Amino acid sequence: MKNYPVKEVILVPQNIKCNVTECQYNSNVMCDAPMVQVNRNNASQSSKSDETKCETFKPRA
Repeated sequence: MKNYPVKEVILVPQNIKCNVTECQYNSNVMCDAPMVQVNRNNASQSSKSDETKCETFKPRA
């Protein structure tokens, strides 16, 4: 069996807290994006939150 890099896409059915108030999807410290994609941040494996990044982020206009 061949191993492929893991890339997850999660549809947002629940509440996701987000403190990045500069993001256009942030509404009262909650994420209103229709989906959230989180990837590794320059790491081959992630074991801490600072090794991940939200790819859904869009700056406010």
